[in-house]
Amino acid sequence: MPYLQELLNNKMFMAAVLGWASAQIIKTIINLMMTKKFDPGRLVGSGGMPSSHSAFVTGLAVSAFIHEGAASPAFAISFVLAFVVMYDAMGVRFETGKQAELLNQITEIFSANYADFDTPEKRLKVLVGHTPLQVAFGCLLGIIIGILV
Repeated sequence: MPYLQELLNNKMFMAAVLGWASAQIIKTIINLMMTKKFDPGRLVGSGGMPSSHSAFVTGLAVSAFIHEGAASPAFAISFVLAFVVMYDAMGVRFETGKQAELLNQITEIFSANYADFDTPEKRLKVLVGHTPLQVAFGCLLGIIIGILV
């Protein structure tokens, strides 16, 4: 149990976790307001506004900056990690979501027009990446959480 207590007292860790959790809760609330339906999957799912990945790594980086200083290895590592994660969310993962959308459409066309076409059991996941605005809001949320923690 002392390890759990140490982890819960680790401000850098808690800033990251609270950044992620707050983004997931906000994302779920936004989805609820837009669709008028509660989707529990949004509490842990990727994609959407704000980016929980961005809030997670930015909360970590800001907390490392505050508690360890700008010249610390902890800040350097967390800053580089944050940059890579946010770049990936807007780039590769966002494009993957667009490709999944197109493949789902192609599958529907083939399923409707060819009786012998073997349709996959479920559609590909489309919400895997983020727009720059979603990443920016996740980053802002992470900064706020990192300062507050």
